[in-house]
Amino acid sequence: MSDLDPAAGDPRTMRERMLAGDLYRGADPELEAEMLQAMVLTKAFNDSDPRDGEGRRKVLRELLGSIGVDVDIRPPLHVDYGSHLHIGDRTFINFGLMALDVAEIRIGQDVLMGPNVQLLTPTHPVDPEPRRAKWEAALPITIGDNVWIGGMAVICPGVTIGANSVIGAGAVVTKDIPADVVAVGNPARVIRSVHAN
Repeated sequence: MSDLDPAAGDPRTMRERMLAGDLYRGADPELEAEMLQAMVLTKAFNDSDPRDGEGRRKVLRELLGSIGVDVDIRPPLHVDYGSHLHIGDRTFINFGLMALDVAEIRIGQDVLMGPNVQLLTPTHPVDPEPRRAKWEAALPITIGDNVWIGGMAVICPGVTIGANSVIGAGAVVTKDIPADVVAVGNPARVIRSVHAN
């Protein structure tokens, strides 16, 4: 692997590198076409008539990797690809979700998300030279069943949040959060069990 070109000698496409979590360049025709399609579908959803539930769901089925039953997403919704975003049954997502699904994002069942939550899978090199050369990568995000994420929380690349946990409003989650806890702050830290009185 060359320091100047991390993909030197690698026969994989940029999309294959991206999905493997390796450095890739987003300015790739295949990836740009996928992102454009996601923008078209996202615009259709965000501009849709709130009285047309079936029409909205049809757009989401085309946009997202998977969507469970009785999912309620309030526009606007923002995604990179959409196809890497999976949402479980009975999940409620309030206005303004930003799900940068360069890597896979899995949201479990019965999840509640406040407004303007950010799920951010992309990462960039700390070394300035590959960053200047537009190399980037991504790490998946997993949110367990029955999690509640408060408004304006930020979930960073590679984070897993365990089932039943609560993430406080405005928290910045940089590391995994276990099941059955409350986590708040920047960076988010566990302050108690959800079962504490």
